[in-house]
Amino acid sequence: MTAMPHALITGIKGFTGRYLAQELQAAGYRVFGTTHGAESQGQDNFSVDLCDKQSLRHVLEEVQPDVVAHLAAISFVAHGDAEEIYRVNVVGTRNLLEGLAALDKKPRAVLVASSANIYGNTRTEVIPETEPAMPANDYAVSKLAMEHVARLWMDKLPIVVTRPFNYTGVGQTENFLLPKIIQHYRRQATDIELGNLDVARDFSDVRTVAVAYARLLELAPAGQTFNICSGKAYSLREVLQMAGDLAGYAINVHVNPAFVRANEVHKLMGDGRRLRECIGELPQIALRDTLAWMLQAKDAA
Repeated sequence: MTAMPHALITGIKGFTGRYLAQELQAAGYRVFGTTHGAESQGQDNFSVDLCDKQSLRHVLEEVQPDVVAHLAAISFVAHGDAEEIYRVNVVGTRNLLEGLAALDKKPRAVLVASSANIYGNTRTEVIPETEPAMPANDYAVSKLAMEHVARLWMDKLPIVVTRPFNYTGVGQTENFLLPKIIQHYRRQATDIELGNLDVARDFSDVRTVAVAYARLLELAPAGQTFNICSGKAYSLREVLQMAGDLAGYAINVHVNPAFVRANEVHKLMGDGRRLRECIGELPQIALRDTLAWMLQAKDAA
């Protein structure tokens, strides 16, 4: 390998992994990653199923990571295969932590990315990390279970758990709401079908999230859990207004009942004080600026 410290990102070809890789490379790490299926590989990327213990163990022994960011997951809430959600998000996480704990040289920081979806529907206006979890869908249940799995290994590994609220940016797929809206405007579509227009979400820019993850890996506050959030919530109607202003026209919105989820979480807005007290202030990128970046990007695929 090299004398540079080694970083391992599971799911490096995913939306967040690409941005975190850039942050860690800039910080002086040689960045390795795991990919899955047909995702492209490179010199430092390994195609491996996290549920394949033996293959995963070989990768960990070869990389010998100094820091690990565990981002690989089924991350789409409406993913139709519940069995796969639990297999990847829970069993895959356990296999990774077991493999890391078995290394002769343990990593000095392991970041496990959970989700603010674990909070579910809550009456709390601004949600702190102490808010009781009330997951409202299989994805959220799998992420909460993943957190409990991580706690089983906290006496053996320096684990940090993050609960990112919604975030977006260039490269996120149209399965997610804001990229879907922006891509319609990029195509200059006249109409769009959406679900509940009154849901409100706390949106961050993916570049801010990547900075937060990199700082947490550097500081390694083991055993702690952090919200990753902006502290502001925007309804879908407000997002549509922003996007329309940027694009120069208003799109015709049709509410499709098929897109209205059962057990919809109506509002998610985070309290980020614990994170700021640990890592300092993060780059503040307004949602309007993030949407403009996505709208103007040459390659938003």
